[in-house]
Amino acid sequence: MHQIFQSSRTNDQKPMANPVIYYVRHGQTDWNAELRFQGRRDIPLNSKGQQQADHNGETLAKLLPEGHSLPFISSPMKRTRETMERIRTKLGLPDDGYKTDDRLIEATYGDWEGKTLPEVKLEFPDLHRLRKQIRWDFCPPNGESCAMILGRIAEWYESLEGDAVVVAHGVVGRVLRYHLLDMDKQEAGGFVFPQDKICVIQKGSEEFV
Repeated sequence: MHQIFQSSRTNDQKPMANPVIYYVRHGQTDWNAELRFQGRRDIPLNSKGQQQADHNGETLAKLLPEGHSLPFISSPMKRTRETMERIRTKLGLPDDGYKTDDRLIEATYGDWEGKTLPEVKLEFPDLHRLRKQIRWDFCPPNGESCAMILGRIAEWYESLEGDAVVVAHGVVGRVLRYHLLDMDKQEAGGFVFPQDKICVIQKGSEEFV
């Protein structure tokens, strides 16, 4: 089984100043395809999502340094773990050789989870308009905003001891980009994170491959 994250860093160990993160958003699920708000609902990959995960594994095989011993870290959700395991298989690695970290779990959409975007537009027209205006700070009813999860994402990032391969979520990726890049909050909050590319990111720079 995969390992649950537990920090092993002692007081004498310091995190790497500017680690490179090979960030992968999980592959597509049926709910993604249906424009259905997913959040904390534990939905598996569909066939397209499995193909995307395999493709990202093949891309990573070309990107990662030869003979690397990078840690592999995943959100604990089903769709991210399945993506990670398919990636590791493509890399010729045991599919269970990674850790999960609860701090990488997706933001919750609260009362909107399970609803499609057209349904939200009909049921919450004022909130839907507001969401488009303040993407970074917008919080769905009983949900979380990008701003609300910044603390745990920053804490996770500061705990890294070096470069890492990471599989997580769209909102988590938006917040990580904001934390590492000098960018506008609205731009960060509205970014659509691709599911078929690797984001190679560190402080001050990123590249989608």
